[in-house]
Amino acid sequence: MEQENNLTKIKNYARKLKQNLFVLYLSYKDNRVPWYAKLVAICVVAYAFSPIDLIPDFIPVFGYLDDLIIVPLGISLALKLIPPYIIEENREKAEEIRKKGKPKNWFVAVLFIMIWILLAFWVGKLLFGILH
Repeated sequence: MEQENNLTKIKNYARKLKQNLFVLYLSYKDNRVPWYAKLVAICVVAYAFSPIDLIPDFIPVFGYLDDLIIVPLGISLALKLIPPYIIEENREKAEEIRKKGKPKNWFVAVLFIMIWILLAFWVGKLLFGILH
């Protein structure tokens, strides 16, 4: 029972952090944001808006690591690197964008598909080499 309550808390925290994705989306385009904060924000936003996960959700346990740990940690880090006044300025604009729907990042999706194809090819080559 305690574990279920903790998991619910973690999910709620992750959901709250994910609402900040649109703030990051707007913030990385702002010229007042330092380059290193932009770099982190771009990576987090690109990954989060990608229609394909690096670790597919159908893989037990590990499939949800990105949703529950990786993305929220990235969001949290990016928010700490961006000046607070810029984050506040972008919250209102972000709410309007969020209501319209989550944009898709197909470039990152294609990148992840390529990674999985290369991984499958490598594993196949490894197995084929062992069998022959």
